[in-house]
Amino acid sequence: MPRFAANLSMMYPDLPFLDRFDAAAKDGFKAVEYLFPYAFEKADITARLKDNGLQQVLFNTPPGGADVAGFNAAWTEGHRGTASVPGREAEFRAGFVHALEWADALSCPRVHAMVGLRAEGASAEAADATLTSNLQWAAAEAAKAGRDVLVEPINTRSVPGFHLNRQDHAHRIVQAVGAANVKVQMDLFHCQIVEGDLSAKIAQYLPTGRVGHFQIAEVPNRHEPGTGEVNWTHIFQTIDRVSAECGWDDWIGCEYNPADATPGGTSRGLSWARGRL
Repeated sequence: MPRFAANLSMMYPDLPFLDRFDAAAKDGFKAVEYLFPYAFEKADITARLKDNGLQQVLFNTPPGGADVAGFNAAWTEGHRGTASVPGREAEFRAGFVHALEWADALSCPRVHAMVGLRAEGASAEAADATLTSNLQWAAAEAAKAGRDVLVEPINTRSVPGFHLNRQDHAHRIVQAVGAANVKVQMDLFHCQIVEGDLSAKIAQYLPTGRVGHFQIAEVPNRHEPGTGEVNWTHIFQTIDRVSAECGWDDWIGCEYNPADATPGGTSRGLSWARGRL
């Protein structure tokens, strides 16, 4: 049965970031993910992981910038990655190298290379070519450290202008890169909004070996499972069945905003996970 990781950028919003590690462990999580670690010290996050017996399973490359100050500012400035943006290859490489240093410190097996918004005036073909080239370079660098590189299709309602939106597009890019350590981050929230047909998509793509990580959130409001339109009992059964058939045994990130953001609300909202943590 696949395992669940708490996304600490979204869950436990009533607590300071570093205290969210403790809260996740108390709720039974054995692993965590989040957007970015770059505003913190490596030793502080490493200590929280160790003290709570948690694994770090995913974080993102910087959304932009060429140094730590730039990395931390880029998100609030609206940047959503540089991997597909012609002319920003050096920026992508600087951020990716920095992410690999963090992955080494945190013993994190995979990093999400943020694709980014389609550059003004750039064609889809140019963005694809830039993305493929950047990922080929990143794959070689990550392989030296034993890491996987992930790309994620994101719906254009949440992030207008994002270059990668569909599962088939992401899988075409991964196949074009041609590296075993480059995979797709299959976020079922984004997939449901853009494509739907989640059960068929899981059954189609999981056995390919090109899905490196799942993420979940309810549609339409990005809250915990059971608060919206998706039949999560069926979806989890599908993931369990297909993963058992194909030998997939990685993580499902809980990348959702708790419907109850008051103190203790994240924990109270975990009834959907009963028996799975």
